[in-house]
Amino acid sequence: MLPFRDRNPSGCVPYVTWAVIIANVLAFAAFYPLGTDASVARIYHDWGLIPDRFLRGEGLVTPLTAMFVHGGWIHLALNMLFLRVFGDNLEAELGSLRFGLFYLACGIVAFALQVLAEPSSPVAIAGASGAVAGVMGGYLLMFPRARVEMLLWYVVGLRVVAVPAWALLGAWFVVQVAGGMTTPADGGVAFWAHVGGFLAGVALCSRTWRLRGGRIFWRRFGGVPPHPTAQVVIPVVRRRGAAPLPPAQPNGLFRR
Repeated sequence: MLPFRDRNPSGCVPYVTWAVIIANVLAFAAFYPLGTDASVARIYHDWGLIPDRFLRGEGLVTPLTAMFVHGGWIHLALNMLFLRVFGDNLEAELGSLRFGLFYLACGIVAFALQVLAEPSSPVAIAGASGAVAGVMGGYLLMFPRARVEMLLWYVVGLRVVAVPAWALLGAWFVVQVAGGMTTPADGGVAFWAHVGGFLAGVALCSRTWRLRGGRIFWRRFGGVPPHPTAQVVIPVVRRRGAAPLPPAQPNGLFRR
């Protein structure tokens, strides 16, 4: 299942969200596609966050630079997709400047928890996943009942389904905690960075949530972003030979 949009677009241009996406794409295009294995490995070593090296006082800038280093097109694309889906409404609530600082703070906290979990690790941690997890955590607090549309592959085809944010993001968080508790230290995913970023996002958005009225804010807007619901048509793609459905109706080397 792959989320690709929510049903309450912010209605304004999320300048910082798009700026972060463009910066990540440009950084990736600058070193990865044409680089040799040795040069790419060197990028991870120099700009990724290596816990053992960081705790020895080296590479102190890497908590920031590592957010813009990705290990492949899929790694980059998934992170930027999640940022695009959940970033615009949160940026609209926080304001662009605060959202930018929020994003960086979540990324730093994410890396900090991963370093605390594995302080002697010589493996570089890289990617925007922790910062994006913070955006997801903030979105969950602010808009728990927002409907998020997902592509779902099932036995006879592909269709779009809408699920509430609390179910999607809550399940995602549980998976990250479980992964952190069961994955060996040399695993390929920095689960504790995801957990740290998500919790940081919830914590850093809590003041804004309270200023909006807390539960009153939820009741006023039904737990969804305070923007009009987009009118959408849910498509279904059937495998060849499957029985047709009636027309759709509109309804509301490193670790990543």
